[in-house]
Amino acid sequence: MLTGPLAIFFLARTAWHEIEKKPLIDTKIQWGVFVAVFIPIAIGFVVFGYFAWKGEYERLPEDSTQL
Repeated sequence: MLTGPLAIFFLARTAWHEIEKKPLIDTKIQWGVFVAVFIPIAIGFVVFGYFAWKGEYERLPEDSTQL
């Protein structure tokens, strides 16, 4: 669950430094897209970690009637 927020932090920090080094519009767009795409993935990591921690994946349904 901690990997999601840590990954967002390091990605945002890296994006900030890269944009400061080369403040052109293409760099801003590139890093903006990277951050915008990765944030939902990182949130998914947090949600998956939460459900795994709660034991939701201990027993999986064996057929569709158990859903």
